[in-house]
Amino acid sequence: YSKQRIAPMIEETPVLRAKVSEMKSRDSGNTILEKDFAGGVLVMTGANSSTGLRSMPAKYLGLDEVDAYPHDVDEEGDPIDLAVARTLTFSSTHKILMGSTPTVTGRSRIDTAFDETDRRFFNVPCAFCGVMSPLMFGQLRWASGKPHLAEYECASCSRMMQNYQKEEILPHGSWVPTAECEPTTRGYAINGLYSPVGWLSWGDIAVKAEKAKASTSRMQVFVNTVQGESYAMSGETPDAHRLYERRENYAIGRVPIGGLFLTGAADVQADRIEVEITAWGRGKQSWSVDYIVLQGSTKEEAVWAELTKVFEGSWPSEAGPEMRLMRFAIDHGYASDRVVDWARGKGSSVMMVKGDAKAPSVLGASSPVEVGPMGKKIKTGLKVWPCNVGFVKEELYRWLNQNKPEDGGEYPNGYCHFPQYNLEYFEQITAEQLVTKADRFGYKTSHWEKKRARNEALDVRVYNRIAACGWGLDRMTDAHWARLEAILGMHAQRLVEAERSPNTVTEDQPAAAVAPVSAVSPSKGRRTRFRFTQ
Repeated sequence: YSKQRIAPMIEETPVLRAKVSEMKSRDSGNTILEKDFAGGVLVMTGANSSTGLRSMPAKYLGLDEVDAYPHDVDEEGDPIDLAVARTLTFSSTHKILMGSTPTVTGRSRIDTAFDETDRRFFNVPCAFCGVMSPLMFGQLRWASGKPHLAEYECASCSRMMQNYQKEEILPHGSWVPTAECEPTTRGYAINGLYSPVGWLSWGDIAVKAEKAKASTSRMQVFVNTVQGESYAMSGETPDAHRLYERRENYAIGRVPIGGLFLTGAADVQADRIEVEITAWGRGKQSWSVDYIVLQGSTKEEAVWAELTKVFEGSWPSEAGPEMRLMRFAIDHGYASDRVVDWARGKGSSVMMVKGDAKAPSVLGASSPVEVGPMGKKIKTGLKVWPCNVGFVKEELYRWLNQNKPEDGGEYPNGYCHFPQYNLEYFEQITAEQLVTKADRFGYKTSHWEKKRARNEALDVRVYNRIAACGWGLDRMTDAHWARLEAILGMHAQRLVEAERSPNTVTEDQPAAAVAPVSAVSPSKGRRTRFRFTQ
């Protein structure tokens, strides 16, 4: 912050440059964290340093990115309270400036602070009717498939303004308060739509909005950084009975038309391993293909051998060929040593995953877990992937709450298809809800809580989504989907030719995507479809 913000500001502003001495090795008046000037000193410190926050009295206090502050610093309390206490010496003349990009609704510090101000928004005149109003994302308009041509509709006259007209309207804007509060407190909010011409355009914003629909994590980033608003995590628990009633009639254990690649996921318990196989297709639609419970103590080798058979197995497809798993995610949180032993030697197709609420997206950067003879982690060894399961659950519940299209219409992006599982499965996949509570400092935090004891179906579906992300689901384009469709079609044709001519050779078949018909079937072995089959 000092090098990228403060130092350039001083250097490029003559009146400031004249007040602050140049940085020299022997000049303690200008260091990275302290800038002396006539009549005062600028001190910078981190919100995670209790010593820095209580080091000296301050007449002017600036707090930046407060939504990222910890709630407790060295067990001395909230960092904002510690910093504000430094201004008490100047109680009648102090000034406090607090700013931040908002994060999540209900636990955003800047949201709480802004609600206690006069809530000022920057109003600009319409280029046609002249009516003053703030620029809001909801007024952007663009044709389907053409977000780069987005226009702004005036809420008063409904005429369309172009991005270049911001040069005309921005200089005539003014801050307008919308609430009453203490006269000494003001609040200002602004979003990306006000970016000057040549910076972020309305077309750029529309393009970002379209891309943000791909995932919950992307949508949160868009809402926070472009709309300048806190992101409201829905967490609305889907109705298990409604999901049960909308089941489909495709065969369990067989990949339906539309499923173009497979993932698997395992949840490890003391007396069993539960596995779900999921097919993924265009628009992030998914089909639950099979749900298998491998009975047996996970302290014994037998159940892990059964898991290997599932991992190495294949599933018949309505398109013709049998399909193998592209990625397999397994929970590393329970019986970690046994999970590592099982994953060893199985290659990059296996992902050991572990929930991490601090992960910046669905899937974070992996870290090694195997330790060498000198006690150091082996960088080329097995790795664990941190994953923000909160993002995935919120996204999944949003998908599950979608309605089935009527009269043969197109399924919405992310729609989840299920075969004739029994009600227990749907009660498990909807077994949690997002709850917001105040912590001991009075700040609200949101976390997922169980509504019932059993939630394995939810866990393995979350891990399947993470496995799909690891294989590239969030980066796939029409060209990628078309390639997978071509591969399935090609192999379906080869199977027909093989039936006509038993000596047909198909050695160039890509084993990573489609398995030979002689591969081990996951329906064999010691396992059950526990509770979920009618």
